[in-house]
Parts: sequence; C-alpha cells; structure tokens
Amino acid sequence: MKNKKNSRKNGIRQVEKTLINVGLRIAKRGEGALFVVGEIDYKPLVEQKVPAFDIINNEKLLESLAIIDGAVIIDKRGMMRAYGVMIKSTKTLKGFGTRHSAGVSASLGKKVSLVVLVSEEDKKIRILKNGKMIMQIDALQKDVEKSVSTAVELLESIGAGTLGTIGTTLLIPALGISLLPGIIVFGSAYYLGKLLTRSWK
Repeated sequence: MKNKKNSRKNGIRQVEKTLINVGLRIAKRGEGALFVVGEIDYKPLVEQKVPAFDIINNEKLLESLAIIDGAVIIDKRGMMRAYGVMIKSTKTLKGFGTRHSAGVSASLGKKVSLVVLVSEEDKKIRILKNGKMIMQIDALQKDVEKSVSTAVELLESIGAGTLGTIGTTLLIPALGISLLPGIIVFGSAYYLGKLLTRSWK
C-alpha cells in the first residue's frame, strides 16, 4: 500500500516537473499557455486530432500543443486528454487577460488538482490551486531550471495556503517568500514557517 502511494506521489511530481519545464521554455520565447490537471468542463476550439499521450515522455509534443489557443487538459496520471480548449471563466481579473481568468476559474474546479499558467506578458509561470496562486516562477531568472526539482517538492508542502489570494499576489509578489532564485512561494504562515525552518537546518 505504501509503495503504491509513493509511486502515485512520484508520478504527480513528474507531471508537475514536466509542466514547469515545458512552461519555462514557452515563457522564455514570450508565448503563453494554460495547463489544467484534473477533470473540468471545456469546449474544444480545434479538432482533437492528437490522441491521448503520456506528457512525461513526450514534452516536445506537449509544448507544441500548448501554444495553440486555449488550454491543455491533463489527467492526474499525466495523460494529455484535450488541447486547444476553452474553459468557461467564472472569475475575471482586472488588468489581466482571458488566460488568467480561465486559469483562476479552472483552479476552483472540485476535480482539478493543479493549474499551471504561463504568461506571455511578463514571462512568469503561475501555479494555482483552489483559486489561489501558490507559486510564481520567473522564466528569465538565470539558471531557474536548476531549482525546478526543489520547487516541485515545495508544491507538495505548501498546499493552498491563506496568503496568495489571486488578484493581490499577481500585483504584489512581496506577499510571498522567495526561497529559491526566481521562485516566489505563497502559502499559509504555518506551511511557510515549516519550510523556512527546514531550509535553515
């Protein structure tokens, strides 16, 4: 049972790592993308000609589909289920485009575990859970790729904390704590305290 749980946890980490790595490449080129991990209602904007595939072993294919207008839907096992789809926005963000609104709305879905939003405007990756931003990664930070594995570990530790209400943190990243170069973490004081204590040891 423990081995199965660890295997599932490692699988989720690999999915998160893949999405961040692909997102960094897209952001560095000044393009945008939206990845939704979980189940959500959507409307295809393009004909779905590419069958489901494992994103961990097919990063290049994922990257090419991600830059098509719309979101990419991935299940929790890391299988790409749909691309170029529209997600109904239930939240709007003043000063931000439709991708941000769709990302925040998607992150509120009961069966959505994670949303990775790549912003073409500021070349940042924003990771959302439960309508809150929990991490922001600056694709232009030198050697940010070296911090991706640690960032994925932090994702599991912070959950969806009380800080990081979307709208505020997008504009004031100082509300988060930078534990890694180019990466700002948002979460409850309890989680951040634990992380800081662990990082000082």
